[in-house]
Amino acid sequence: MHYSLGIDAGGTYTDAVIIRNSDREVIDTHKALTTYPDLLKGIENAIDGLNGKYLPDVKLVSVSTTLATNTILEKTGYPVALILIGKHALAGSTPIQEFTVVTGGHNLNGTEDERLDTEAIKEYVSKVKDTVSAFAVSSYFSIRNPDHELRAKELITSMAGLPVVCGHELSQDLGAYERGITAYLNAQLLPIAHHFIDSIISDIRKRGIDAKLMMLKCDGSVISIEEALEKPIESVFSGPAASLMGASFLSRSDTCAVIDVGGTSTDVSLTHGGFPELVDTGAVVGGWHTKVKAIRMETSAMGGDSHVWIRNRAVNIGPRRVVPLCLAAVKYPGFKELLKSGRTPSRVQLAESIQPTKFFVSTGKECSGLGEYEKEILAIIGEEPVSINDIFWKLGKPLSPDHIDSLIQKRLVQAIGFTPTDALHVLGEYTEWDSEASMIGANLLARLTPMNEHELCRKVKKEVALNMALSLMGYLLEGVERQAIEKILRGDYFSQFKVNVPVVLLGGPVRAYVDELGQLIDAQIIVPDHAEVGNAVGALVGKGIKRIEILIKSFYERSQRSILVFSPEGRMQFATHQEALEYAKKLGNRLILDYMVDSGIEYEDIDITVKSEDIAMDDNGGTPIETRMVFMGVGIPKA
Repeated sequence: MHYSLGIDAGGTYTDAVIIRNSDREVIDTHKALTTYPDLLKGIENAIDGLNGKYLPDVKLVSVSTTLATNTILEKTGYPVALILIGKHALAGSTPIQEFTVVTGGHNLNGTEDERLDTEAIKEYVSKVKDTVSAFAVSSYFSIRNPDHELRAKELITSMAGLPVVCGHELSQDLGAYERGITAYLNAQLLPIAHHFIDSIISDIRKRGIDAKLMMLKCDGSVISIEEALEKPIESVFSGPAASLMGASFLSRSDTCAVIDVGGTSTDVSLTHGGFPELVDTGAVVGGWHTKVKAIRMETSAMGGDSHVWIRNRAVNIGPRRVVPLCLAAVKYPGFKELLKSGRTPSRVQLAESIQPTKFFVSTGKECSGLGEYEKEILAIIGEEPVSINDIFWKLGKPLSPDHIDSLIQKRLVQAIGFTPTDALHVLGEYTEWDSEASMIGANLLARLTPMNEHELCRKVKKEVALNMALSLMGYLLEGVERQAIEKILRGDYFSQFKVNVPVVLLGGPVRAYVDELGQLIDAQIIVPDHAEVGNAVGALVGKGIKRIEILIKSFYERSQRSILVFSPEGRMQFATHQEALEYAKKLGNRLILDYMVDSGIEYEDIDITVKSEDIAMDDNGGTPIETRMVFMGVGIPKA
């Protein structure tokens, strides 16, 4: 009997799941807390919680990780130099730290616009090669002709011996600068991806697992570990992609909307006919606009671990994530006594960081460049939780919450507070951790409102359900103002929103929100078995998908018509449109098959579809002036 192992390292939890290959049934699962900054420890803990008898017979391991996303958001990628070739118009405040622009590039029909300035490239590489870990190269219209990128890559490799990432290798879409950004970020991630994947391989080998290793991309497809090492940028937002694929698999719904309630956020996405809805313009992460194909999603900063805080007698939720009181009571012995004895601030002092239930603990992470005041505060915040009042008395001078916020943003300090997870513990609807700590916190916060502790928790629960409905309808009603949707959801009308596809919920405590969500929208709401580890399932059940686009265009030079074919392999010229079409068909199919087979998918399991769109001069047919062909190969990896 053979099995497959799926792993998802999420923002709060790392989940592991074992699926039996013969009938695709989930037979074992385990959740562990995600560990920062070393994700591998959390992955090891998640696998340790599985029944070890299955592990020797695991033949496929697939991983979804937040590593790429977190690295970009935290700006902890390795130093990279970007070389832009051609007519690039850069903003005055580009966030790229090390770059140069040199003469070169091509035009729309793939002919050389200007000669490549190799001397400028040599001079720049000599200057920076000892201070960077890799190079990225993006040339103007390299998707029409990658010759200048390839020549630059060969030159840099011979001079520096460092990895070089080219824009055309990652995207065939227009936008030379955005391709450059994508290559730049990918190059930053290369050493991190290698370390992470090598560690994963080492761990599974140590456990006696001899399996094929794959990773989930942010478009919901899986790639071989070799490609994951070359293109780690494609794993950004693989978490939401994993939730979408997992929800579809567990609910047996090829078409469905998915609401994934995590610790930090709520993500909404959609699959139609077994394929995720994608963002046409490319994923945006940490303010960087990339050319990476990713699922379209609606994200809100409200999850199970969002901070619940009181100001002006009103309940606020988020956007910051904190450690729930119920979990802190398990992690830190004596925390409940500290919580009981905490000082309640005056109503005038109340703010997001000044709450009777808010505490702080050091993450143990080191950081250079701190100011003296920050160092003094950090010296007080140790391994045991302290309140802002404790910090004030030990510091002996005025303390602004902004100073604490700065340390939290630098991930040097972790906050503890009341959360929606605590509210569910109080209501008895989710009791994974210490319910008494949640009750103490609810009692402290309720004193600051007109409600008692149970009314407060029901209010929090209702707001989370409303946020789920708002995120869902905001996604489905694209282009409709969010305020208008919220007005309808909060109003008392003789009508409500109707959703025409099943709505699948994922996340640990989502079952508790079914009734509240059903009162807000008219929909078939599904909470499948194993919804709490749906992302790990999704990491495993993603299909192998490869899209190839080939463009055939007619050009006239000196009254002579020529037919050009632009593909990932470069630019080719033909005498007739029919010859170009035959070439494109053979090339597209070959590229799909080569990719799929290299990814470990059997030849007979690959299905290729081709969509072709012609643009003609008139409505009477004739030879098209442009033909755009999209080849899509689909296959299911087998162990």
